[in-house]
Amino acid sequence: MTQRSARSAKLDLRLSPEAKERLQAAAHVAQRSVSEFVLDSALERAGEVLTNRTRFGLDAQRWEAFLEALDSPPRDLPRLARLLQEPSVFEGGADR
Repeated sequence: MTQRSARSAKLDLRLSPEAKERLQAAAHVAQRSVSEFVLDSALERAGEVLTNRTRFGLDAQRWEAFLEALDSPPRDLPRLARLLQEPSVFEGGADR
């Protein structure tokens, strides 16, 4: 974590004595406080998890296929077209 902001929120967690010792040892090696070490590690992992949900990587062949699919005209979906012609359940008041 390179940028520090005011810290007013608190997070408590329960852990085994062994887990606490391991975190303390790692924080010591990293020359950080346990709080800094745990927070930085958790934020880094949170970023990885969220990135995996919002971004994806493709090799060159799959990238080209993806671009081709984006550029191709949409398939004809008559049932979807009919559905989109119907009034929305959110339109027309409460009498529906």
